[in-house]
Amino acid sequence: MPSFDTVCEPNLVEVRNAVDNASKEISTRFDFKGTSAALEIKDKEITLFGDADFQLSQIEDILTNKLAKRNVDVRFLDRGKSEKIGGDRVKQVVKVRSGIESEAAKKIQRLIKDSKLKVQASIQGDAVRVSGAKRDDLQAAMALIRKDVADLPLSFNNFRD
Repeated sequence: MPSFDTVCEPNLVEVRNAVDNASKEISTRFDFKGTSAALEIKDKEITLFGDADFQLSQIEDILTNKLAKRNVDVRFLDRGKSEKIGGDRVKQVVKVRSGIESEAAKKIQRLIKDSKLKVQASIQGDAVRVSGAKRDDLQAAMALIRKDVADLPLSFNNFRD
């Protein structure tokens, strides 16, 4: 029975490279000289440091541009609130989403069930497996998911015929 998996997986190597490039640009830019502007990545969290919220937004713009140049979808980023960390410094934690949350997985499953296509969707951890009898039905399900779930950067892998 043909099937495919719907997943939400960023390319973490490209994310790390983009953070490194943004960090280099911040260290060489004139308007950041003598400030505490910096970027740091640990696991799947990017931490932005700055002197004010305005500076954090500038750092975030640089990071977004570097991610876009490396073809990483910025919808993977989950921006947190900025918080004071002492003195006049602020930080912001940006999480890199990985995997489909249960709410979104249930939404995808409900969408496929309501579409009246001859396919079944099942939640497999942080992925949604869609299986059906015909390849054409699976391709129609892919098109439906792409159209209706635009807020998540979904990809389809493990296509079995």
